[in-house]
Amino acid sequence: MKINTALILCAGLGKRLSPLTLTTPKPLLKINDVTILERCIDLIIKFGVKKIFLNTFHLSDQIFEFIENKKFSIDIQIIEDGKEILNTGGGILNMIENSKDNDFIIFNPDTLWHKDHIDEIKKMQNFYFDNKLNNILLLANRKLSFDKSLTGDFSLSNSVLEKKIDNDFIYIGCQILNRNLFKKFKKHSFPISKIWNQLLKENKLNGFESLSKFNHLTNFEIFKKLADF
Repeated sequence: MKINTALILCAGLGKRLSPLTLTTPKPLLKINDVTILERCIDLIIKFGVKKIFLNTFHLSDQIFEFIENKKFSIDIQIIEDGKEILNTGGGILNMIENSKDNDFIIFNPDTLWHKDHIDEIKKMQNFYFDNKLNNILLLANRKLSFDKSLTGDFSLSNSVLEKKIDNDFIYIGCQILNRNLFKKFKKHSFPISKIWNQLLKENKLNGFESLSKFNHLTNFEIFKKLADF
């Protein structure tokens, strides 16, 4: 089985990257003259889905103009959050309401996605379907993070995630979720961690380990270092 639709979270205000994001939405920041959104879309195309939804809120006119001008070789539909920003959970729910699919692969564009991730994500997809899961998160050991100040989000044992005092694994911005996880939610502003936390309580939050280097636009200082790297 394969996932047909990818979602990209592009609505955030990008406050940690201010002042750059006061005039440019975070997904359109450039590393080596390529926007981080374009890196993400190129990876998704190579991964092999049929359609992309991406959401917008902050400086959305620039996102619309970028997608229109680039003419990517895949169907991309922009879904606006609306009058208020919907956060990650609400933004995902707002996008999946525009699709009939059941399973979605979801990306944060502020990870610098590269070709080494493609095979890992395909393996994560296979693991998801082979084990009849409704969720799985892609993680990397914090030792692989460019930003050495990042602490771990989870502990990973036998593909199940936990929260402990010392967590070695960082969520790196790619996950697969089934729409049924959202059936109790109405469209409003809420973080995706609200769903994760419920799954954690039930020991049903799943993880898949990436062994690739993790470069993430954590803040303005890290952005400058990556831009010069």
